[in-house]
Amino acid sequence: MARVIVTLKIMPQGPEVDLSILEEKAKDIISDFSGTIMSSEKQPIGFGIIAVHVKFNMDEAKGDLEPLEKLLATVEGVESVEVIAVSRAFG
Repeated sequence: MARVIVTLKIMPQGPEVDLSILEEKAKDIISDFSGTIMSSEKQPIGFGIIAVHVKFNMDEAKGDLEPLEKLLATVEGVESVEVIAVSRAFG
């Protein structure tokens, strides 16, 4: 079975949200979901809002990402979670 590389965009509720804490909690949840973190970065959106992009890989057999999105949405300070890229990794 192939591995997939997923990029999530996590939007905070506002500019006052501590992105370091949000990012660490997101990484913990993704790891518990059987994802292997590859990278994370902060992307300015506008009006002082900065999104957190987390890239990770996981086994394709794990299936649907909706349960992961719902878990991440429960983190304090998270406004929304969006899958912005999914690709298969071979080799």
